[in-house]
Amino acid sequence: MMLPEILLASSLASVTSFTLSLVGQTGPMQVVTLAGLLFVLFLLAILGFFFVRYGKLWFQAYMSVADVSLVSLIRMHFTKVSPQVIVQAKVMSAQAGLSIDRRDGISTRRLEAHYLAGGNVMNVIHAIIAAHRAEIPLDFDQAAAIDLAGRDVLDAVQTSVYPKVIDCPDPSRSGKTTLSAITRNGIELRVRARVTVRTNIEQLIGGATEDTVIARVGEAIISSIGSAEDHFKVLENPDLITRVVLSRGLDAQTAFEIVSIDIADIDVGENIGARLQSDQAEADTRVARAQAERRRAEAIAEEQQMKAKVADNRSQLVLAEAKVPMAMAEAFRGGRITAPGSRS
Repeated sequence: MMLPEILLASSLASVTSFTLSLVGQTGPMQVVTLAGLLFVLFLLAILGFFFVRYGKLWFQAYMSVADVSLVSLIRMHFTKVSPQVIVQAKVMSAQAGLSIDRRDGISTRRLEAHYLAGGNVMNVIHAIIAAHRAEIPLDFDQAAAIDLAGRDVLDAVQTSVYPKVIDCPDPSRSGKTTLSAITRNGIELRVRARVTVRTNIEQLIGGATEDTVIARVGEAIISSIGSAEDHFKVLENPDLITRVVLSRGLDAQTAFEIVSIDIADIDVGENIGARLQSDQAEADTRVARAQAERRRAEAIAEEQQMKAKVADNRSQLVLAEAKVPMAMAEAFRGGRITAPGSRS
């Protein structure tokens, strides 16, 4: 407890004890008068307590024409709002030339509401002041909404004033340092681009983030290179690619406005077309070998079948030859065959 508060409390205790001593020495009318006097003194003591505690802040706001009343400071005490933050925000707004009108400007009530909603009051005020100096249209309601949406409104304003550069692709996000694209003649080009963007405050809430911008730009670059007749045209005029990409309106529905797209580096990679042709030729060779092997296997199988048929025919011939002597003997016995020179 500070020294002024201690002195105020001791003075109140002295007045209370003095009044109680008078109550025992006076009549009923004097008691009522003294009770009223005690009540007034109690109210004055409470006001004195708050004045001692917040008088310095109120005086600072008063001298800065920040329009913060002592009653507002007392209300902040009970609503758990930091008076120091609110007063500092109002002073900065007033000194920066912003409207602090209670109806349409940055009023104390609106700052308290944003504080109680969990917003960053000082960040919002800094953003509004920066936007005001840069002649960027940004009112308190819009800045507060952006802040409560989880976006850094001050960084958004600073990016609008000073555009920032995004690498495409971003190694910290994708782990890749270049984009790989193939021209129509089959040559791979490895490209690294730099995209200059500034914040589109109107689209900041609900707009796509940097990742979407990087993905769209990368896709457009790969598509543009893929439509080129050969890699020589791309190497000679890389600005043709950037002009085509810029004309596609890749910043639609994003929180950024694309200022420029610059090709930082182009390297010639592999001859993907030749490699694909080689792979296709090798695949065709493997298919031909497989077909030849299949035909060879079929021929061998057919040969074995023919050998089996020959063996079967031979066995049938042997069986038929074995029946000849038996038939001749039967014929001799039946008299159907006679020996040479014998009579019939």
